[in-house]
Amino acid sequence: MQAQKRMVSDRANANLAAVATFVLVFIVLMIPILMNAPTRGGPQVMASLSTYLAEVQKTAMPFVGAVSIGAALLAGVAALVVRREWRDARRRRALIAGYAFLAPYLIVTLVFTVGVILFALYIAFNKYDIFTPPQWVGLSHFIKAFKQKDFLQALHNVLWYALIVTPTQTAIAIALAVLLNSPMRFRRFFRTIFYAPSVTSSVVITLIFVWLYLKTGYINLLFSKTLGLVGIDWKAIDWLRDPRGLIQIIVAPFGINIPSKQWYLRGPSIAWMAIMFQNIFTTAPTFMVMFLAALQDIPPALYEAASIDGATAWQQFWKITLPMLRPIILLVIVLGTIGTLQIFDQVYLATAGGPLGTTNTPVFLIYNEALGKQGPIQMGYAAALAFILAVLIFVFTFLQRRFIERGTELYY
Repeated sequence: MQAQKRMVSDRANANLAAVATFVLVFIVLMIPILMNAPTRGGPQVMASLSTYLAEVQKTAMPFVGAVSIGAALLAGVAALVVRREWRDARRRRALIAGYAFLAPYLIVTLVFTVGVILFALYIAFNKYDIFTPPQWVGLSHFIKAFKQKDFLQALHNVLWYALIVTPTQTAIAIALAVLLNSPMRFRRFFRTIFYAPSVTSSVVITLIFVWLYLKTGYINLLFSKTLGLVGIDWKAIDWLRDPRGLIQIIVAPFGINIPSKQWYLRGPSIAWMAIMFQNIFTTAPTFMVMFLAALQDIPPALYEAASIDGATAWQQFWKITLPMLRPIILLVIVLGTIGTLQIFDQVYLATAGGPLGTTNTPVFLIYNEALGKQGPIQMGYAAALAFILAVLIFVFTFLQRRFIERGTELYY
């Protein structure tokens, strides 16, 4: 009888704990939902909590209603877990302790990551400019993106950027790592010097390169002095304002002219290649450190055995070093591709998307559309562009993992 009563009591306590968990989790989830609700801005709306909640009720109930369904489902799952674990005292204590330690991180993630993503996803399907209520437009923003020249040209630019910068900086990083991993004097000094550009602020580096790229800057001076030694007259180039494309320059001597309307055939512009060079200069040292750490994990016995078998240093590099570096090469290529597709600060500081949109990028375009830098504020359209870019990054990452990762498990 007592055992039966205890069982009934434990079941009642578990049910009570499950109900309390459901209520608590639902309230915690609703807080970031309400904080990120797409309402109108302005001092009158933000004057007090009551005015803000009234505005939420007036303009953001579709968003709150849709997301609260998901919050209720998550709260229900949490309640079921608590109900199942509550009867065992040891597992109950472990559950409470674990989520108590996770609570600060989970709250910050919910408010500043999950809530913001849900807000962006909702407004991507709405016309929203902060000052007026959201208006449902469906997929029109996504359709508009692939009809707009600016976005297509921005995608074209970053694809060239990823195609050139990612393999180049990866190759340079491997070369520097192999060089600095070999026995040499002042090795630590050279490691520090080579890594210095990566720890310098990108704003500072960009401003230095803007100065170097001036028509009267040191890069033109270097070419002028160097080529002058062999009798060649160098014509100064305004590197960051020259819209001529690489393919356009190559075919020009053959009498072929590619008009500006056919920008997709011109290749990367001189201005864009100048920014590429800067990015390679600042990013390759970071990946160099990763390759350097991987090189020091390769067993020296492999090189000793290869030397005994008569393998040259070049053969050892191709047959031992590169295969053993495949997992890190995958990581570096994935990180490099993601970074190139998200480039923003160099463009913002150096060219502002010009000349003729040849250095425009999706992130810079999202920035302009969201804040109305070049027209009316279009937060919904900017959110749609952001999700398109996220999908493209996911696809590129998936393909890279699919084709490069194959066989890397042999080297872990």
